[in-house]
Amino acid sequence: MPSSLPTPHSPLYTMQFEDFWYIVALSDQLQPNTVLARSLLGEWLAIFRGEDGQAVALRDRCLHRSSRLSAGKVCNGALQCPYHGWIYNQSGNVIAVPSEGNSFKPSQQRQAKCYATKEQDGYVYIRLADNPNEDFNPFAMPYYKELGWETLRVINRFPNNVTNCVENFIDIPHTAFVHPGVFRNSRQQKLEMSVERKNGSVLVEYDNETSNLGWYSRFLNRQGAEIKHSDRFYMPNITCVEYKMGNNRHLFITSQSIPETENSTLVYTDVTYNYGIWNKLARPFVRWTAQHIIQQDVKILGIQGEAIAKYGTQFYNTPADTIHVFVESIRDAIASGKDPRQLPNQSVQVTFFV
Repeated sequence: MPSSLPTPHSPLYTMQFEDFWYIVALSDQLQPNTVLARSLLGEWLAIFRGEDGQAVALRDRCLHRSSRLSAGKVCNGALQCPYHGWIYNQSGNVIAVPSEGNSFKPSQQRQAKCYATKEQDGYVYIRLADNPNEDFNPFAMPYYKELGWETLRVINRFPNNVTNCVENFIDIPHTAFVHPGVFRNSRQQKLEMSVERKNGSVLVEYDNETSNLGWYSRFLNRQGAEIKHSDRFYMPNITCVEYKMGNNRHLFITSQSIPETENSTLVYTDVTYNYGIWNKLARPFVRWTAQHIIQQDVKILGIQGEAIAKYGTQFYNTPADTIHVFVESIRDAIASGKDPRQLPNQSVQVTFFV
């Protein structure tokens, strides 16, 4: 019998941001008997570990008098509201009401909204959609905990939306002005890039890039080896920047931009690298430099966000903004319930200067 459910290529198929998996915590942050308050796509969440050790995500609202469950406490894998002590298990069911004493009886009517969770690569993920048309998987972080690779993780909150964040993370022209001396200088160097929109992703390859990487190049590319640089955007919120210099320097900067609200984005960034014998010695330098650069981006995106709040998003694009145009087309498609993988494949060659 044919399935009655719409397929990804069916005209009835709809997609929404709630269909995807989003990070809500590092696995190490979610200790037993700990509850974390999170916000995702405007939804308030209380995150804790159930009796079996699995991550649990409940709507952060007690059914009784609308207190916030995240202000409560976890005991033996159950979450107790801080106001009147109602207790919820890992399925969201109310399993005790102190004021009812021994007369308490479980009821299907008393069940908090509960969301699906997964753990992967040291992150806790949740998905808001109950029954998505397609079961997407969390993004696999490059070379996480693989032999010969180091990973540093930093978390930063940006006062801007996901689209503007991900565009910033794969935007070269801003680096000479926001990060001068640290990560590129303005040299009017001619660069070329191929930009492709395909299957819900934006794939970028760069040519003619040299050692204009600021003080980072002293460690990353001291010998001036050929640079292979690519940027990737994967729907709906992932960016991955890759640098490969010679045979012994390889770097990934992977960011997952989590939409807390329309204008607040929590970004989890993995800096994963293979510098051979320098891996351990490089950690403090890589961490400090990555966080320094990200804080500069937090500041400039905050400035942009203020102007957008006042004047809106009427952007004027140059050829170097082709990446942004493709990213926006993908996110706009999801926002309107469409599958961006059905957008026509498009490839553009661009020349620009940095």
